[in-house]
Amino acid sequence: MPSASLRLAVVGAGAAGLAAARELRREGHAPVVFERAAAVGGTWLYTPPATAADPLGAAATHSSLYASLRTNLPREVMGFLDFPFVASAATGSADPRRFPGHEEVLRYLEAFARRFDLLPLVRFETEVLRVRREPGVGWAVASRKLGEKGSGEEEVYDAVVVCNGHYTEPRVATIPGVHTWPGKQMHSHNYREPEPFLDQVVIIIGASASAVDISRDVASVAKEVHIADRSAPASTNQKQPGYDNLWLHSMIDRAQDDGSVVFRDGSLIKADVIMHCTGYLYDFPFLGDDSTINVDDNRVDPLYKHVFPPEVAPQLSFIGLPWKVIPFPLFELQSKWVAGVLSGRIELPSKEEMMEDVKAFYLNLEALGWPKRYTHNFSNYQFEYDDWLAEQCGYPPIEEWRKLMYAATTKNKAARPESYRDEWDDDHLAIEANEDFKKYLKSVS
Repeated sequence: MPSASLRLAVVGAGAAGLAAARELRREGHAPVVFERAAAVGGTWLYTPPATAADPLGAAATHSSLYASLRTNLPREVMGFLDFPFVASAATGSADPRRFPGHEEVLRYLEAFARRFDLLPLVRFETEVLRVRREPGVGWAVASRKLGEKGSGEEEVYDAVVVCNGHYTEPRVATIPGVHTWPGKQMHSHNYREPEPFLDQVVIIIGASASAVDISRDVASVAKEVHIADRSAPASTNQKQPGYDNLWLHSMIDRAQDDGSVVFRDGSLIKADVIMHCTGYLYDFPFLGDDSTINVDDNRVDPLYKHVFPPEVAPQLSFIGLPWKVIPFPLFELQSKWVAGVLSGRIELPSKEEMMEDVKAFYLNLEALGWPKRYTHNFSNYQFEYDDWLAEQCGYPPIEEWRKLMYAATTKNKAARPESYRDEWDDDHLAIEANEDFKKYLKSVS
């Protein structure tokens, strides 16, 4: 029989935290959500430009959004499984595009929070300072209102669900000689608008979605933009189609104290700015050694199915660590699983069996030549994972149209990197999705 209602601490009120709060309460538990910001949304909560004390660090801003950001997935695939992300008054829509701007995603998350009455569960402007295991009792969570001093208020919870995201602690590339290079460095975490780069020469390190978007954004005002891609062949030095001031290079070899930067092909330019679009590090500053996990080369270890540390499962769990995924449905399914496990409705394997599963997963990654830092990269098996979670929860597998639309978007993005958000060939899938949504939209409106 399922256990009695548990009092649970949820860290973060972004998409993962909201999904967790809903599913935990649906299961009969009593979640309390801690959120540093003054509103829900997490990484989708835009913060305006600010002067960063440390432009390479995380302290200056909460969100990683830039002003021009649009989703790189169509809205049909993005939404929670039973709360469609459609352009309608019910979700506060003001941007009907299939690939809307970040403001529209925030409106959707706010509508989700209102629809399921999640806002009363959230303690806003409250940071979690420490999470400490109390054997035989639960987990002591120390929190404090922003601006206050002291050690904070400590409360005991039956379990803790960590949903603090992974877009706040910047990862920075190592560049020989950069400490004597006289130009400015920054991380994309602190990028908002292109205007500050007017007539400058900017080097952007990275090949991910943010690097692609920001390089085009900056190229609209900069003198030159040079993209350094560590996966490109050493000889790469190519002007990009459709641009007079945008080049793709191999990775930077070194920076020099005369202001020049040398690429691996031997080419050299004098640059004003190096912007690191190099991703983020998993960071859980509130967790101590008793959490039984550590982060090594961006692997959160050990975690059974990327969620439960075997030693303390199910009293500690993590929602939303995987990347290269459709995030919201994955958050929802992970949350359903965690909620069911905590209530006793779903059974986990033994601690030993979970550890064996983790070890087997690592061995498989090694056999594939997958680097450790890609442990939570799900580009090759996200739907297999989603469907496994759904099966655990007694929930239907991910819709076929969603899988096909994701594949079509990936293909279209490669074929039309500049225009895939406005030109596509999968209208038939969008029609199928919207037909499928009809069974949910009555309850949304």
